[in-house]
Amino acid sequence: MSLQLMTYLVVGATFALYIFIAIKSRAATTGEFYVAGKGVPPVLNGMATGADWMSAASFISMAGLIAFKGYDASVYLMGWTGGYCLLAMLLAPYLRKYGKFTVPEFIGDRYYSHTARVVAVICLITASLTYVIGQMKGIGVAFSRFLEVDFSVGLVAGMVIVFIYAVLGGMKGVTYTQIAQYCVLIFAYTVPAVFISLQLTGNPLPQIGLGSTMADGSNMYLLDKLDKILVDLGFAAYTVQKGTTINMFLLTLSLMIGTAGLPHVIIRFFTVPTVKDARSSVGWALVFIAILYTTAPAVGAMARLNLMNTIQIGPVGSPDGNIRIEDVPSWFTNWEKTGLLKHEDKNNDGRIQYYGPSKEFAVKAASFGWKGNEMIKVDRDIMVLANPEIANLPNWVIALVAAGGIAAALSTAAGLLLAISSSISHDLLKGIFAPNISDKTELMASRIAMAGSILVAGYLGLNPPGFAAQVVALAFGLAASSIFPALMMGIFSKRANNTGAILGMLAGLGSTLVYIFWYKGWFFIKGTEMLANTPDNWLFGISPEAFGAVGALINFVVALTVSNMTAPPPEHIQHLVEDIRVPGTGRQ
Repeated sequence: MSLQLMTYLVVGATFALYIFIAIKSRAATTGEFYVAGKGVPPVLNGMATGADWMSAASFISMAGLIAFKGYDASVYLMGWTGGYCLLAMLLAPYLRKYGKFTVPEFIGDRYYSHTARVVAVICLITASLTYVIGQMKGIGVAFSRFLEVDFSVGLVAGMVIVFIYAVLGGMKGVTYTQIAQYCVLIFAYTVPAVFISLQLTGNPLPQIGLGSTMADGSNMYLLDKLDKILVDLGFAAYTVQKGTTINMFLLTLSLMIGTAGLPHVIIRFFTVPTVKDARSSVGWALVFIAILYTTAPAVGAMARLNLMNTIQIGPVGSPDGNIRIEDVPSWFTNWEKTGLLKHEDKNNDGRIQYYGPSKEFAVKAASFGWKGNEMIKVDRDIMVLANPEIANLPNWVIALVAAGGIAAALSTAAGLLLAISSSISHDLLKGIFAPNISDKTELMASRIAMAGSILVAGYLGLNPPGFAAQVVALAFGLAASSIFPALMMGIFSKRANNTGAILGMLAGLGSTLVYIFWYKGWFFIKGTEMLANTPDNWLFGISPEAFGAVGALINFVVALTVSNMTAPPPEHIQHLVEDIRVPGTGRQ
């Protein structure tokens, strides 16, 4: 059976499953649409949270970043998993105890202000829409290769599927669909990793294979061989730090507190019956997430090794050291058709030269007759999807990976879109502008808002500002700088008032947006040229993805300073703060 037909069957079967679950779990009330009736068991909620969390950035892009950045990409592993510890200890149980539907609703009540609620909605939509852009990029990448359609066609197909099961089922349908999607994505991620680890090291566990010797008889450890190949070709060693320590620290911190401030993740802990179940859900989510996150470093390293061995087939500089263009394997030509992989024969020798930018190697490359790196584009987001093809795995495994990548993107996109639609219908419409509307009208407004959100997200996803994981990191920075500080002060500071919270959120979000827009080159212009997004131009070497931690600090400083200069919150709000933190009392 051809790969395309196999992929259509596997992906089609998963789509049918998702839609069937959505129809069977159709939300009939606002409680079911927003929080699944608060009846999801902790283990199942942990699995759904894992799928909600492990987006296209985790499944498709994170291992791609690890493949090309090596040691420096460990910040994504540390930041994204460490954030769950913060979520478990500092936010999830307290917010569940308060017992409302959305994050802006809590902020509006805690800071006794409709304005605070509106600002929280703005922060939520800004972060969530940025996050959805990354998911749409992942959907388009997966569809464009394996279903052999244009990137934009694949993106639209993903939008339609999300529309059907998210709009129909709401949180109830999304929860049970995400459980199925978790099973698909984790199976799709680990099975190829096991195959490839066996091929390269003889060890079936990728986590152990990463630190094992090669099965080619060289007695070299896998990482040592990868280091040698890269250094020999003018790239930096895979296992050494290349970025600045301050940027790595701030990026890790930004990802951690961004995780704890993501509304679509927080809302998952409103769906369980009790506060104890909220804590338990976080623990189960960590278990389910750890399966993929401990496998990702091996997937990234093995993918990079397979890619280098595909192109560099002999000693560096030898006449047969680079693969002939007519001999490139089928996976290479297939991915070229998508536009995500490109080469150019600059010296017309009929071979592909792929080497790094080091000045020392440039002199050596010139002596070989090489006239520049001929691999002019290798989109990092293709590495996980292309790896099974590079390793010549069976078609059913390749099709399974396609289904897993699409499942990862769809599951997170659905959660984000649900958070956006609920903030519009519940927080703005029901909470402020039309408080007397019926549940039926509110439910219809939620579905209309979600449909509109899908259209906006799809449009923005056609031109993403970077790799999926980079875009998602920007979203985490926005959540870190705006929502996380407001929630933390709302739970742990009786002195934080509405004026401080509002100005703090605006300061944190505004400063982070300005920094991102400036260095990502979307909006601001310096002179006649865009300011280059390079470490040399960054403020104190802080990347746009890492600035969320600085934005969070600005938020805290502004909010606490203004709060201490203005009137304290009313007495009943201070009692509310105490009540939320005391075990066994208050709302359940």
